[in-house]
This record gives sequence, structure tokens and C-alpha cells, in this order.
Amino acid sequence: MARLYNPCFQTRHGASLQSLLFLSTIRVFAIAQSLVLNSSLTTLLSLIFAILLALVHLLGGKMRFLDAIPRSQWLSFAGGASVAYVFVHLLPELNQGQRTIEQTEGFALAFLESHVYLVALLGLTVFYGLEHLVKLYRQNQHKLGNLLSQGIFWLHIGSFSLYNLLIGYLLIHREEPGLESLLFFFIAMALHFFVNDYGLREHHQDAYHRIGRWVLAGAILCGWAIGQATEISQAALAVLFAFLGGGIILNVIKEELPEERQSRFWAFALGAILYAGLLILG
Repeated sequence: MARLYNPCFQTRHGASLQSLLFLSTIRVFAIAQSLVLNSSLTTLLSLIFAILLALVHLLGGKMRFLDAIPRSQWLSFAGGASVAYVFVHLLPELNQGQRTIEQTEGFALAFLESHVYLVALLGLTVFYGLEHLVKLYRQNQHKLGNLLSQGIFWLHIGSFSLYNLLIGYLLIHREEPGLESLLFFFIAMALHFFVNDYGLREHHQDAYHRIGRWVLAGAILCGWAIGQATEISQAALAVLFAFLGGGIILNVIKEELPEERQSRFWAFALGAILYAGLLILG
């Protein structure tokens, strides 16, 4: 019993306890600092990537080697890599997103059995309808008035602006956080933007060069800024990724399939295989 009242014993154990608390506090602060630094680095990189994606639209027209028939092998390669990202990385995430939405009470689409995939189908259908409308416009351009022609242009550019706004937003909010996920997303979207930019320049020519590319570039940065200022639920995030996946598939395939493109199958396949392998190994 005497040891219980030994001042040296109390001091020694008190000092040990203080040391333990001190070391624990230091460790907590180190972990917190690491998380803050990692978050800051991710935010900074996402801003850099948003600027680089905007530059794809602003500078894409200067890459004259892409304007070739047969289709440039680089565009076919980029299209293959973009599609690989959807099938290897995005669709598995949609499967997880499906479970997330099913577990979300009161979600607007909760009554649908496969709503995430239906949203992906919706994204594909929306952009297919948009392309069909633009093709009709090009076939009957000489019959349409200037006002209607401008309306078609703004409908097309406006739709892709929302598309770019979504991509800019998803630079901040992704279903799988982290630097590696951000890098893979950026590479896939940069390659995809080369494909989109080429198609839009071909459709609208001078109007796209004067106005359209600036609107699309600005939409990416606006999307990033909105993502920085707001946050949405995992269920809503899954829906956004689903819509994006459907849009990517349609926008790549509609550029590769037309006969007049004389697309490079082997370049497309190589892009798909290499990027799929990179995603699997990553």
C-alpha cells in the first residue's frame, strides 16, 4: 500500500502519461496536417487539370495534323482510350453507385430497379438526339434562315457547355477520391476533348472558332468553381457519372463509325487496350 502513495511513483507515471498524451497529440496533428496537405494538393491539381482541359478547346484548332482524311490515328487512339475509361473504370463505379442509390431513402429515382444504367442510357440518347438534329441542320442548311441556324448552333454549344460543366465539377467530386483517380479521369477527359473539339469544329467551323470554343473552355472552369463551392450526395454523384458515361460512349462512337471518316481501327483498338491495361494495373 505504501507504493500507492509514493510521490516518485506518482511523478514517474504522471510524466509517462503526459508524454503519451503529448505524443498522441503530435501524431493526430501530423495526420491532420497530412490530410490537409493532400486535400490542398488535390485541389491545386484539379484546378491545373481544369485549365489544361480548357486549353484543349482553345488550342485544338491549331493542331492541323488532326484535320485529315483518312481520320488521324491520334483521334482514333484518343477515342479508344476514352471508351476504355468508361468500360473499365466508370461502369464498375456505376455498379457501386447503383447500390448507393438503392440504399438512399427518398431518392427521386429509387423506385427504378436499374436507374443508374437508365441514366447512362439517357446520356447516350440525349447526345444522339442532339447529333441527329445537327445533321438535319447541315443537310438543310440552305433552306433554313439565319435565326434558326444560330439557334441550332447555340443548342449544340449549350448542350456541350453543360457537358463540360459537369466534367469540370467532377474534377472536384469523384466517386473514388485521391490523386490517382483524378489523374486517370483527367487523361481520359483530355483525350475525349480532342475528339469532341474536332467534331464541333467540323460542324460549326468559323462560328465555333470565334465563339464556341471560348464558351466550352469557360464552362469547364465554371464547373470546377461550382464543385469547389458546393458538395452533393453520393447518390447524386453516381447519377452524374452515369449520365457522363453515356455521353462519352455516344460522342466517341459517332465520331468513329461514319464511313466518310475512314477511321483507323488499329489506332482505336491500341488506345483502348493500352489505357485499359493502365487502368487495370493502376
